[in-house]
Amino acid sequence: MSKLLFLFLCLIIIAVSVSVGVVNGTETNVEIYELKRGDFSFKATNYGARVVSLVLPDKTGKPVDVVLGLDSVKAYLNDSKNFGSLSGRVANRIKGAQFTLNGVVYHLDKNSNGNNSIHGGFLGFNKVNWTVQEYVKDGPKPYIVFHYNSYDGEGGYPGNLSVTVTYALLQPYKLLLTMRAKALNKATPVSLTTHSYWNLGGHNSGNILSEELEIFASRYLPTDKQLIPTGEIAPVKGTPFDFLKFRQIGSRIAEINVTNGYDTYYIFDKYNPKKKNALFLAATVKNNKKTGIGMNVFSNAPGMQFYTANSVSNITGKGGYVYQPYCGYTFEGMGYPDAVNRPYFPSVIINPGEVYVQDMLYDLQVKKY
Repeated sequence: MSKLLFLFLCLIIIAVSVSVGVVNGTETNVEIYELKRGDFSFKATNYGARVVSLVLPDKTGKPVDVVLGLDSVKAYLNDSKNFGSLSGRVANRIKGAQFTLNGVVYHLDKNSNGNNSIHGGFLGFNKVNWTVQEYVKDGPKPYIVFHYNSYDGEGGYPGNLSVTVTYALLQPYKLLLTMRAKALNKATPVSLTTHSYWNLGGHNSGNILSEELEIFASRYLPTDKQLIPTGEIAPVKGTPFDFLKFRQIGSRIAEINVTNGYDTYYIFDKYNPKKKNALFLAATVKNNKKTGIGMNVFSNAPGMQFYTANSVSNITGKGGYVYQPYCGYTFEGMGYPDAVNRPYFPSVIINPGEVYVQDMLYDLQVKKY
C-alpha cells in the first residue's frame, strides 16, 4: 500500500469517527447541567441543547417538574420525539426536501414521510453535541450558553453557521431562551425553535386536555395530510383552532382528524416585523387547578407551532413515568413552515454577516387558591 493511499484511508477513518461522534453523541461526552435560583431549578444537556427539567414549588410548596423529559443520557440519544430539543437549521417541514436560493437548488435530508424534510434533517441541531461556552450555575442570574458550528452542506443546507443558545433563570420563576445564528459565508435559511413539552400539573400528572389555553393568534396555516402548509392563511374563528379566548385544550380536539390533535402553526397578531427583537405576549396557560401553576409565554417570532404530543405513546420518561398521547404540549416559536418554498411567506433567509435573532420567555406564576 502506498503512503499516499494509507494517508487517504486514515483521513477517511478520522472523518467518519468525528462524524459519528457528533451525530450520535456518546454517554461519555453528553452531560447534564443545572441552574439554580433559590427554589427554582433548571437542567439541560449539551446533546441537542435540550431542556431536561424545570422545577418550581406548587401552591403547597411542593416541588413540581413542569417539563417532560427522559431519565438517562442513553434515552436521549435514542429519542425520536425531540424531548426538550433545540431544532434547526430550519424547524418544521420543508416540502419535497428541497428549495431554491439564488438560482441554486438545494436537496435536503428526506426524514419526514419519505419525501419531506423536518427539523434540519437527519443531522438536525437536536442530534448534535453542543459546546458549553459560558456557565453560571447559581446566583441572582444563573445561565448557560451552548454553541454549535453547523458546517456548509450539513443536512443539505448552504453555508457555515455559528449558533448560540442561552438559557437563563430570572426572578421569579422565569425562564429566558435566546437563540442567535450568524451566517458566515453564504446566504442560508434559518428558523430555530425549542421542542420542550409542558405540563403545568407536573410532567407525570397525565394528559393536558383539561388545561385552559389562550393563544393570541387570529390566523393559522392549514396543511395537507403530510402537514405541509397549503399556502392558505385562514382565520381561526369558527374552527377547532380558535383559542382567542380561554378554553380547554381537549374541548374540540376530537374534531381534528389528520393529526388526532393539535400540530398547528399559529400566526401571532402582535408580531411586528419592524420590531423583530421586541417580546410580546403570545399565549397564556391558566393556572392548573392541582398545582396552582400558570404560565405566560412571550415571543418575538412571527408565529408558533402548537403541538399536543399526539404521537407520543408508551415512552418511559423521568422517574419511570410512561408518557402517552396528550401528555404535554409545545410552544414552538419559529418562522413560517416551508417559507423557503413560499415567496409570499415572511423570509427566513439570512445573508453572510447577518445574525438571526429569536427569544422566548416563559413566565410561570403560582396561585394559592
